[in-house]
Amino acid sequence: MGKKEKAKERRENRLQEIHLLRTIPYSHHQRWWSKETVAVVTGGNRGIGFEICRQLATHGLSVILTSRDVSTGFDSVKALQEGGLSLVYHQLDVVDYSSINQFAEWLQKNYGGLDILVNNAGVNFNLGSDNSVENARKVIETNYYGTKSMTEAIIPLLKPSPVGARVVNVSSRLGRLNGRRNRISNVALREQLNDVESLSEELIDRTLSTFLQQVEDGTWTTGGWPQVYTDYSVSKLAVNAYTRLMARKLSERPEGQKIYINCYCPGWVKTALTGYAGNNTVEEGADTGVWLALLSDQTFMGKFFAERREISF
Repeated sequence: MGKKEKAKERRENRLQEIHLLRTIPYSHHQRWWSKETVAVVTGGNRGIGFEICRQLATHGLSVILTSRDVSTGFDSVKALQEGGLSLVYHQLDVVDYSSINQFAEWLQKNYGGLDILVNNAGVNFNLGSDNSVENARKVIETNYYGTKSMTEAIIPLLKPSPVGARVVNVSSRLGRLNGRRNRISNVALREQLNDVESLSEELIDRTLSTFLQQVEDGTWTTGGWPQVYTDYSVSKLAVNAYTRLMARKLSERPEGQKIYINCYCPGWVKTALTGYAGNNTVEEGADTGVWLALLSDQTFMGKFFAERREISF
């Protein structure tokens, strides 16, 4: 058996193991949450976000499904409610500051805050050389700056808890710094982004600004950027870096006020974002995100996960 076949076999065995784990109910000891526990999911109207909402609601949390499009959002909540689940819908556009602020005010007024934030909203347009500055800006504004803006607005609303509040960022292996394929080729930049002590929002912003300028100039293909799902890969690289940066900033919070922020890769999932070309189901894609949100002995901070296991950035 070759390396590829062995890797495929290991992955399939791991997915079978996770499928079995999902069939085992959480014990009373593990269930730190109740129906008063509030979870907010962005981009919850379809795909992975919809499934995360479904799984969290199934576990008995108060779930707020958000989406940019009101019509599809209401339809999604209705579909889940018809399945016997209890969810609430609220419109939210993560690239619109006023929309975020209105949502935060509504959340504070009606729930007094939240316990779990899942930053799932994301878009993708290109497969490779069909890049354009218009699409690149949309992807980065939604996937990175939307995640950043939402996190910054919501952190003050996360409720103090003995088990800690949780922020889960849906990311991708495509954004890995040290992956064997599809990584940025600028070694100095990789080292800067990999050094969590010197990592800064300015560095992330500067990296994205350079990328967008090269896309606009038409020089990005020789700039050392990922060549597959380019915009998406760069945006998720930024999400990964921001997750580590925020973990550093939040690490000094005292007991009872802990906020655990991590990111995960759902895998190649059969959703609209992949053109339904993935090999994972939405149930499999949502699993690690839900697992991170519900861990009873959560101590992970600024880590990257896939298939319930920590992976490297």
